[in-house]
Order: sequence, then C-alpha cells, then structure tokens
Amino acid sequence: MKALKELSELSLEELWELFPISLVAYNEKWEKYYAETEAFLRRILSGRQIERISHIGSTAVAGIWAKDIVDILIEVSRDSDIEETAKVIEKNGFIRMSAETGRISFNRGYTKEGFADKVFHVHLRYVGDNDELYFRDYLNGHTEVAREYETLKLKLWKLFEHNRDGYTDAKTEFIRKWTQEAKKVYAGRY
Repeated sequence: MKALKELSELSLEELWELFPISLVAYNEKWEKYYAETEAFLRRILSGRQIERISHIGSTAVAGIWAKDIVDILIEVSRDSDIEETAKVIEKNGFIRMSAETGRISFNRGYTKEGFADKVFHVHLRYVGDNDELYFRDYLNGHTEVAREYETLKLKLWKLFEHNRDGYTDAKTEFIRKWTQEAKKVYAGRY
C-alpha cells in the first residue's frame, strides 16, 4: 500500500497498515548497519555529552528472528540538554516519533512507499535509563530464554501484524520478568 498522504497525516491504523509487524531470520547485516549508524551518530553528536551508544532490541540478539529494524540507544549525561541533542538528530535525517520526560524516540527508513532498505529506531535517554541493555545481554547469555522470546514473538506476529501497540504490550510481561532477572545477574554492569 502506497500512502497518498504525508506520513504525518496518516492515522495510527493507516501507519500500521503501511508498516506491518514482520519478522525475519537473524541477519548479520544488522551489526554492520548498527556500526555504520553508530559512527554517523557519534560524528553528528561530537561535542554533545554522549555517555554511551548501544545496539539494543532483537537485532542485537544473536540468532533470533526480529523485525528488520535496528534499535539504537543513545544515553546522554544527566546534566546535558536532551532537547538540544534531539534537535541535532532531527536535523540529520531522523524523524521524531515520540517524546516524554527524559525519553525521545526517532525513526529513519519509513517512507510513503513503506519501509526503506535500512530502518532504524533511535532512543535518546539520560544515562542509566537502559533496561534494554540488561535484557539484550541476558538473551545473548541464555540461549534458551532467547529461544522462548523468539517463539513468543513468532506467535504474536500474525495476531498483531497491524497493531504495534498490541504486539508490544503482549511482550511486556516476558521482557519485564527477564530484565529484572538480568539486573540481578548483571548488577552494576551499566
């Protein structure tokens, strides 16, 4: 489905139709895409108070199926101006998708024709707001839990193909459980 309107003019339902949930087998290209984009972000954000840039999400977990979208977490120091950092990211081709106190999300690779070849979600937060790092590390260190997560996602895929919020909500309990376990196992890592 090609959108006749601008993406900003589409309803949530129209966006979900144009950008359905779709999972693909693990692909090593994700590491390359992450590395390229991390280097780009470091370049455009030089001089800003960046504490850490990390590859998160299922594309950062070896061997499991994932949406073909690379998630990146940027952590800035607590005394930095997160809004000024966000403006730099926006000026360099990322679209702001959501904002709440201390959390701003962007995407790149969403077009009126659907997904581009390379798609990114960038999460800008203050340092320490990084549960995703613990979850990623736990899945990479515990293959059986990673497989359970993959099985859950594959089950939910078709149920919520055109409902991103439903898909995310249906994974929340699993993610919360294993993130809490990871924070015990890896206490103080981040």
